This record gives sequence, C-alpha cells and structure tokens, in this order.
Amino acid sequence: MNPLPSNVRIREVGPRDGFQNEPETIATADKVRLIDMLSSSGLKRVEITSFVRPDVIPQLSDAEEVLTGIQRRDGVAFSVLVPNERGLERALALRDRFDEISVFLSASETHNRKNVNRSIGESLAGLEQTLETAREAGLRREGVIATSFGCPYEGEVPLDRVLGIAERLAAAGCEEVGFGDTTGMANPRQVGEFFAAARERLDGVELTAHFHNTRGQGLANVLAALEQGVDSFESSFGELGGCPVPPGATGNVATEDVVSMLHEMGVETGVDLGALVEASRAAQRVLGRPLGSHVLRAGPVDWHGVQSE
Repeated sequence: MNPLPSNVRIREVGPRDGFQNEPETIATADKVRLIDMLSSSGLKRVEITSFVRPDVIPQLSDAEEVLTGIQRRDGVAFSVLVPNERGLERALALRDRFDEISVFLSASETHNRKNVNRSIGESLAGLEQTLETAREAGLRREGVIATSFGCPYEGEVPLDRVLGIAERLAAAGCEEVGFGDTTGMANPRQVGEFFAAARERLDGVELTAHFHNTRGQGLANVLAALEQGVDSFESSFGELGGCPVPPGATGNVATEDVVSMLHEMGVETGVDLGALVEASRAAQRVLGRPLGSHVLRAGPVDWHGVQSE
C-alpha cells in the first residue's frame, strides 16, 4: 500500500451541489450565513453556486445575490459552476467575488443527454471555448466528469472513455479534473484501480475525487483514493446533495465525516471539525429536518471522554 498523503485539500460543494437538490426554496440570507460559517471553519475551497438558467434550477437563481452577500476571506478560494459560455458571462460580471470555475459533463452518453441535452462530443466542443474564456479572465479551471464510476442508465462506463475525456479537458486548459460518483455506484477496489490508471495518464493534473454515499460506501471510497495518492476531494456538509436517479439516493459523502476520519488517521485538512459541525447543525435548522452526516448525529470522537476499565 502506498503511504497516505499527509495533507488533503477539500472543496466544500454543499452550497451548490447540496442546495440545488432541496425542494423548498432556501432564503438567500440563509445561504449567505451558512456559506460564511463554512468559509470561517478552515475550509480553503468552497463551491458557492452555479450560473445555470434560473428556470432550470430555480434554487440557484440568486447566484449574483449570494456572491455579492458572502464575506471574502484571505486564503479561501471560492468557485462557481458554469454550464456554458453564457453562464460564464454572467459570472464574470462578478469576477472579483470568486477565484475558480468548474465546468461539467458526463462520461455516459445517455446521462449527458438527459442532463444537458448534448452528446459528449458536443459538450466538449462547447466547454473548450468556455475554458479558454475563463483562462483569459485569470480563473483557475476544473473539469468535472459525472458518472465516472458507473451510470444508472448504461451501467459500467469504460475507464478508457473517462480518462480520454479527462485528457481532452486537460488539453483545453483544466488544471484540475474531478471524477464524480454521481449515483454512488463506485466500490473501493474499482476506485483504487481507477486512480492508479488516472495518475499514469494525467501527469501534472490535479485529480479530485467526488463520492456520493448512496450505498454507504463513500468513506471507504475516500480511503481507496487516498491509498492511490489522491489528496483532493469534494464533499458536502451534512451529507447534503444527491441525484434524482436512483430513487432514494442520499447525498454526497459528508464533509464532517471525511474530516473526522482523516484527522483520526493523522491526515491534516486545516478544518476545525467543531465549527464545521456547527454549520451542519445550522443547515438542519434552516431546512427543518435531520441531515445524514454520522458525525453530526454522534459527534466527533472524544478520546478524553473515553473511560478505561
């Protein structure tokens, strides 16, 4: 087994990936307050919102207001998701409020058509221009590949196809490529083999893992990626998020669960776990329901409180 990374970078995606799945509208003021709590918890990367069409995802129709309202903090990079050139144009009107963009497509033709009504080839052609515009604006660029570990419509997605898409995104200017387990179909052995191959083919590109906890394997998959040297992850506080397919899918692996596990293993994140849990508790109050994070329910491990017999 390879030695584990000593430090890990986490991008918190709850304010975008998590909020967009909530059926009830979240007030802009609550979004701003929760984002400010996250950015003050020691997290160094936070995905704030997405500049998609408001009629497509009404929950994120206040993207401009959220970006304007949040506090900028030294050392914290804010990112936004943009679907295309038009979304990037909207975002660039507030260029001083964020640092990074993410673009996205699926590794599955069926999922990509259902998600953005384009073939993979058409998506790549459009994203190449978007990435060039972002580069000219001085933005750091990430490409996210959904259904990297399996598709609910097509089943297994060939590894060579996923890595081929990643290579094209890197050639178009992505400094980072994120691989999404969109519906929680990945398993630890698959993840280990996947990232071993990805490291060989994508030298010089930051590889980011994005796992969902649909089948309870999120943390096991994080560990499998760690063992292959992956030191960049995306997660969502409170286990917010998810995907409408399959029915009953839970959210992304919870940020506080990831941070707790890493800290117990001696891997540094720079995150104050207590402050992060407080942000998830605040999100519970805003949403009016319990969230799925294990640490949120059980609390962080407290070795000082363990009584020896």
